[in-house]
Formats: sequence, structure tokens, C-alpha cells
Amino acid sequence: MSQKIYDLITDRIIDLLEKGVIPWRKPWDAASGAPRNLVSGKAYRGINAILLASLGFSSSWFATFHQIKALGGSVKKGMHGIPVVFWKFLEAATEPGGDDDQSDRRERVPLLRYYTVFNLDQTEGIPAGKIPALETCPFEPLTECERIVAEMPMRPEIRHTTENRAYYRPSADLVNMPLRESFHSAADYYNSLFHELTHSTGHASRLARKSLETWAPFGTADYSREELVAEMGAGFLCAHASLESSTLENTAAYIQSWLQVLKDDRRAVIVAAGQAQRAADYILGNPSEDEPTH
Repeated sequence: MSQKIYDLITDRIIDLLEKGVIPWRKPWDAASGAPRNLVSGKAYRGINAILLASLGFSSSWFATFHQIKALGGSVKKGMHGIPVVFWKFLEAATEPGGDDDQSDRRERVPLLRYYTVFNLDQTEGIPAGKIPALETCPFEPLTECERIVAEMPMRPEIRHTTENRAYYRPSADLVNMPLRESFHSAADYYNSLFHELTHSTGHASRLARKSLETWAPFGTADYSREELVAEMGAGFLCAHASLESSTLENTAAYIQSWLQVLKDDRRAVIVAAGQAQRAADYILGNPSEDEPTH
């Protein structure tokens, strides 16, 4: 049974990765904070917190089918639940220590179990009075970062929505961002925005970067090259804006994961850095020297 649960969670992580979602790299929470149980109010922990936060729901509240029903609501037709794992400890008798030891010894044996929860977005009919109010932190814009974004030439449309994802969509030339108040810090917000704006410089109307123009599935060399460019470009822009060093350290750790994919390409970092510099120069409105891009 435990192996089945391990496989279940692993499959969910692999599915997210194949969709291009890095579940453990998300410097924001849902609009109402970290994932919590709607009835108990307790925050989910460990792998549960990572997986639930990566699903893209606008709400951070989750509940079981029975909890939803008890609140007067129901699960929308066609909705699928999400597994939440937990350890259950059972008491088991053990063998006596020897001929003279006839005491009844017992030990706690951990057993992995799971139950299914649904996000508030997947439900209907729950009275508003039974749903906790949204909790957000005030967001304080950073002047230099705001200037960089405002003065970007031919800037793509930037939308702030309750969709719990940050991404750039080339077909619409659109950057989607979670609400500013949902980010852990202003630095995290701008780092994420700079990442997506760097992606946007690859659009045909701007730098026409091959790694963006040609669709590539997650995990391939072309996909990894574009991620390297976007994250290094974000790092250059963060440095230009004098953002805190912890943001750059997170960037370096993220880049390392893509380097593993490109380990057979000795030129990958040099080429990606050149493209990232061109992207950052474009966003900053600086003329860029001709550099090799392939």
C-alpha cells in the first residue's frame, strides 16, 4: 500500500514537471496564502504543501468531500480530487527480549496513508459566511524595478490575475502574473516578472530567439536553453536593480538544475549568457553589441 502511495505522489510530480511546472520553485502563495484545510484552518506541510500550492487554483482552501458536504456545498461535476498523504502509526507487539523477559512489548509502526481533497474553486454552494476572508500582505513597489518594467520597449501585456501561475504566452504576447500581494516579497515578485519578460524578448517582434519561437517539450535541450536564458536574464535585471542577494542565490540554484540537462553541451552557458545579456539590454533599452546566439 505504501509503495502505491509513493508512486501516486511521484507520478503527480512527474506530471507537473512534464507540463513545465517546477512545484518546489514558486515564490508566491495562492491569493489567500499557503494551502490550508477549510475546516480546521491548519496549513498543509511537507510534500502536501508543495503539490497543493503548485496546482494553480486561485484559492488556498482545501477540504474533503465529506467536509464540503457538511458545509452545505458540493463538488462541481467532473472535478477530480487531489491526494494528501499522512503517516498513521499502529501499535504492534514485539517478541520478548529473552527467556526471562515475558513482558508485553509494543512498538509504533509508521504506515503511509492518503485521503482526497478538493480545492474551493472546485466546489459550489458553500455559504460565503463559512469561507474565511482573504488574507493578503501589503505590497510595496520598488521604484527602480517599476521603472525598468514601465520603460521596456514594445512591452508585452502584463496581467495580474487570481490564476496561481506566472508564465509568458507567445501566441498572445502576454505575461500572466499572480497577484502582487501573494508573493513572499517584492524581490520575489520582480524576479519572477523579469523572468517572464526575458522570455518575451524572444518573440518574433523583438529578438526572435530560436529557443522561444520553436516549441520544445519540458526536459529537452531547447526547453532548458530557453529557461537558462530567462533565469539568467532575470538575474542580470535583478542585479541592475540592486535586489537582495538571496534572490540571486535562488536564481543560481535554479540554473544549476538546467545545467544538468545540458551537461553534454559545453557551450550552453556561454551562449545562454550572451542571449540573456541581449534580452536584458533590450528590456533596459540599451543598445546591444552583436553577440553570437547559436
